Amino acid sequence: MVSYKGVIRKMQVEHTDPVSYYLTLGDVKLNMNQLIGSHLKLRYLNQINCIDCGRITKKSFAQGFCYPCFLNSPMNSECIIRPELCEAHLGKGRNAEWERKHHMQEHLVYLAESGGLKVGVTRHDQIPTRWLDQGARKAIVIARTPYRQLAGMIELHLKQFLSDKTHWQRMLKNTIIENLDLQIEKDKVRGYLTPEFEPYFSLNDNIVDIVYPVISYPDKIKSIKLDKQDLIEGILTGIRGQYLYFDNHVINIRSHSGYNVALELN
Repeated sequence: MVSYKGVIRKMQVEHTDPVSYYLTLGDVKLNMNQLIGSHLKLRYLNQINCIDCGRITKKSFAQGFCYPCFLNSPMNSECIIRPELCEAHLGKGRNAEWERKHHMQEHLVYLAESGGLKVGVTRHDQIPTRWLDQGARKAIVIARTPYRQLAGMIELHLKQFLSDKTHWQRMLKNTIIENLDLQIEKDKVRGYLTPEFEPYFSLNDNIVDIVYPVISYPDKIKSIKLDKQDLIEGILTGIRGQYLYFDNHVINIRSHSGYNVALELN
């Protein structure tokens, strides 16, 4: 048996065919695609370290933060979830320098099919990583803006017509929207834009197709948390988004950021 120990962070991804996944534990970077079909044990070691300051915390807040960092870290600002609230363009934020570096740069508004059609926002250098992390099957850029808050305002406007949520269970079952044409959907979206947003509409109509390393998709999805079940074992049957598929359940790796684990290979 081979065992690797370390603190979980979200898996690194590469847009290959299929998507390539890497999990770093300690000093080892594991190619998770190569482990598909293998019997694995994922054991929780009963310790969580904050992904920002590193301190030990009894409970993880917002996918990996201790409570003080949950309240104060710019990595957990409200505008991460609600970009329309970003104040970086005003020189404000929990940490003005961090905001300037991360949010005062080009952001994209996009359409993605991930168990359903959704609108989203991300920094330009996070494409296609953002789509891979969400488990999107297809995606297209709608608009390009010079800073985050403006992209958030466009998304907020479009939420009148489109969902901004990933339907994670449908995504994990590979539920496909029949006859969906993202180019047609993008053309519809342009009709929704008000004059103030029209100048940011993207004329790049490239549709990104994404294939995931999954042997077979399950009919039912049961999600496991290490807080309630400190040992997960079974055959790794696939990976999509930040989820590992085992025989009859899944685990979201990103939601366990900061957890100390041991990964055992038979």
